Amino acid sequence: MTRLCAIPMPVAMDDDLLDTLPLAHRLALSYAPCRAAGDILALLALNQRLGGVLRQASEPVIAQMKLAWWRDRFRQSPEDWPAGEPLLAALARWRGDTKRLEALVDGWEILLAESLGREEADSYAAGHAGAWAALAEGVGSRIDAPLVERSAAIHALADLALNLPPGAERRQVEGMLEAGRAATPRLDRPLRPLAVLRALSLRAVARSSKELLDGPGAMTVALRSGLTGR
Repeated sequence: MTRLCAIPMPVAMDDDLLDTLPLAHRLALSYAPCRAAGDILALLALNQRLGGVLRQASEPVIAQMKLAWWRDRFRQSPEDWPAGEPLLAALARWRGDTKRLEALVDGWEILLAESLGREEADSYAAGHAGAWAALAEGVGSRIDAPLVERSAAIHALADLALNLPPGAERRQVEGMLEAGRAATPRLDRPLRPLAVLRALSLRAVARSSKELLDGPGAMTVALRSGLTGR
């Protein structure tokens, strides 16, 4: 069995990135093999940063400006990125195609729309799916790209549902999850953190819970998914 990895910290700035992650994400990351942990940490930290742009902006235009900065970076070669940004430094070591992270930025920006319909939710999920598929290629996962994308989209939609207030928009996103629940593919070891997050977020939606880690049952789900990939 491949040894699970205590998250490697090749440079001090990675400690800071780890501190930006919610506890559930740090738990999921603990199931990554050493060869993939740094790449997954960078992607999770980026996703957290992009979500924070929306949460913290007082006006949509401010969020759009900040997201545009990240979009512009992913249109550049990492060699041209500005120095001094710890997250960019981590992503410069990323083994996936960083240009594919532009869709992740687009997926977050779509949530600034006045209303959230199926098309917007699909775009949000697709951005996450593409980012995880790029990561999977970079870390040598043997899972076919469509299966990686499906798993990432399921997690993204579940996470989106958990952060929507009760109402029509949340019910619509939860409805989009129903087809995916019965077809969650097994993920290989490089992608075990995604399997854990997928399982925890689906559990939370089913329980109408606000927290991914809401008790011993959640820890059991995380352990099972981290070891089996389901």
